[in-house]
Amino acid sequence: MNIILLGPPGAGKGTQAQRLQSDLSMVQLSTGDMLRAEMKSGSVLGEQAKGIVASGKLVPDALMVGLIEDRIARPDCAGGFILDGFPRTEAQAQALDTMLEKTGKKLDMVIEMEVDEAALTERVVGRFTCAKCGTGYHETFKRPKVDGICDVCGSTEFTRRPDDNAETMKTRMAAYRAQTEPLLPYYRGKGILKKVDGMAAMDEVYRQIRAVLVGA
Repeated sequence: MNIILLGPPGAGKGTQAQRLQSDLSMVQLSTGDMLRAEMKSGSVLGEQAKGIVASGKLVPDALMVGLIEDRIARPDCAGGFILDGFPRTEAQAQALDTMLEKTGKKLDMVIEMEVDEAALTERVVGRFTCAKCGTGYHETFKRPKVDGICDVCGSTEFTRRPDDNAETMKTRMAAYRAQTEPLLPYYRGKGILKKVDGMAAMDEVYRQIRAVLVGA
C-alpha cells in the first residue's frame, strides 16, 4: 500500500509514519532526509542537489521526484511506502502521479491529519527534547517526572528546535494554507482522500489511520 500523510508542520506526520512503518511493513520516505542522504552519498542526483542548495535555490520538483523514483524501486519498498513531506503543491502532486504511472505504481490513499491551528501552535511551541537520548517532552502535556531530569536516561540537558516558536508557526501555517491545502480537492477528486483527527492523542490518531488503511 502506498500512501501520503498530509498535515501542517507539527501535526505529527513523522511520528505516525514511523508507527505505520513498524506495524505494517511500509517504508517511511521523508523527502528531506532522502535529499540529505543523497547529497552525502555523492551520487549524480546528490551532486546536482548539492549545487542547487549551495546556490540558495529550491530543489526542482523533477529532481525530488527522481529521488523518490529511485527510492521506491528498492526491494524494501515492495510492501508499500509512506510519503511524508511531499508533495507540497499541486504541481508536485501531478509530477508524482506521472512518475508512479510510468513505473506501474499508484497511490492507494491520502490521509489528511486535520488540526486546530491555535492548539497546534501551542503543541509545537511547548515541545523540547532530551539532548542525550532524544526523548520528547512538552511544557504543558508531557513534562519530565522530575523537573530538569530526563525520565529515560537521567540527563539534565535539553534542547529545543530554533524554529519551534509562534512566529515561525504562523509563517508555516500560512505557507501550508497557500500551497498544500489545494492538494485536498485534487486528491478528493481522485476518490482517495481520507481525514483523521490530528488533534487527538497520538494513539488515537494512529488507531484512526490504521482503521482507514486496513479496517481495524
